[in-house]
Amino acid sequence: MRSPDVSPGPRTARRAPLHPLLAKEAREIVSGRALWTLLLIVCPLIGYSFFQAVSLYGEASAAALQSPVMASGLSPLDGVLVPTFGASYIAGTLLFPFVAIRVLSHEKESGALRLLVQLPYPTPTLIGAKLAVILAAWVVAMLPALSSLVVWCALGGHLAAAETTNLLLGHLLYGLAVGSIALFAAAVTDSGAVAAIVALAFTIGSWVLDFTLAGRPGLADWIARLSLTQILRPFEQGLWSAGLVLGVIVASLGFAALAAVWLRPGVALRRRIVGSVLCVLATAVALALCAQATLTVDVAEDRRNSFALADERALASLTDPLVVTAHFTAEDPRYIDLQRNVLAKLARVMPNVTIRLVGGRQGFATGSNDEAYGAVVYNYATRSDVSRSTSPREILPLLYDLAQVPRPEPIPGTDYPGYPLVADAMWALPWFFGPLPLLIGFGWWCSRRPPSSKLLKRLTEAPK
Repeated sequence: MRSPDVSPGPRTARRAPLHPLLAKEAREIVSGRALWTLLLIVCPLIGYSFFQAVSLYGEASAAALQSPVMASGLSPLDGVLVPTFGASYIAGTLLFPFVAIRVLSHEKESGALRLLVQLPYPTPTLIGAKLAVILAAWVVAMLPALSSLVVWCALGGHLAAAETTNLLLGHLLYGLAVGSIALFAAAVTDSGAVAAIVALAFTIGSWVLDFTLAGRPGLADWIARLSLTQILRPFEQGLWSAGLVLGVIVASLGFAALAAVWLRPGVALRRRIVGSVLCVLATAVALALCAQATLTVDVAEDRRNSFALADERALASLTDPLVVTAHFTAEDPRYIDLQRNVLAKLARVMPNVTIRLVGGRQGFATGSNDEAYGAVVYNYATRSDVSRSTSPREILPLLYDLAQVPRPEPIPGTDYPGYPLVADAMWALPWFFGPLPLLIGFGWWCSRRPPSSKLLKRLTEAPK
């Protein structure tokens, strides 16, 4: 009697335990030198950036301690956190791709990939495990920056939970995007050096897009929005955007799907191209759907992205349609100020707002051919008014007059007090140049131990 076929099928492959695979991928990335070298380089960068940020913040605080008005403009998010984590962002942009590429390029160069794809794991599981380990490596690479939060609190500094968590989420999403791009680059190339060039073409190319296309209207503006640097800006400003979060996750999964298409060796080129086209189309459709998610929350403690609380409550009660017609070009600095100070805030708080941008480049250049240029028309219900101001102090009373409602009284106790702090960060520098690098070196030494034979046995003896 013929024995039953015991070759692994799709169902048994999915039952294979994931922890041996994850442990193997973690061992692969930890045993290399790239992650530890990145950590050692980041330590002095974070330390110096933190020292400079605290010093400048202290200079501004010295004058603000004598004036409550000046104190209200001091936010630890702008003064300390963003500059400190900016150093981590630069190092991650330039160096982290080399860390992420290792999880795949080393296997391709040594021939271990041919053995890996024979394990009872489907390709999406293999790519998912690698992406999860890359994201964990990004968190490890952020440890020096995270330690600066502890040092800041030890100095007596203030941290707002919502805006700090939002900033960390932004950097986590940025690491996910960079890691998925590096994984895709390693999948489509045959060597780590070429993969690094491809990954850096994406990351450094984002800076080029910002310098050359940002602020230009039409297609140039749409292309500039593809820059990776656009991911962090809303989070650094204290904004949480549902569309941005979903878009970064979808784009990262799209690059991971492309990596899965190109992972297995021996697949026909035509099949890979067809699979890549399908992945790109599916990702584009998903990104278009994510763009429809307009929910944006101002999590900044100083409410810099919102009107005063009393004004927000009054504006939220205005249910009739508001149509704003701005006679500007998109690159006009006055329109940029209007958009940031008024229009974006109105769109978040009022239930029915439509913004129309009209105006030609000729009128902007000459300033005389179009008399309406620079005017903003506000139509609420059946009433309308015109203003050339970009300040909410003049525009909000205009809106209340159109709605025929009184201007609300300010709510006591809702003003941002500010958190001035004069502190000496010199004593914190040794942490970034001494104990922390020593701890990283000790972790590197521990990672050089040979892998456990038990771990290798569990991976090779996965259920069949």
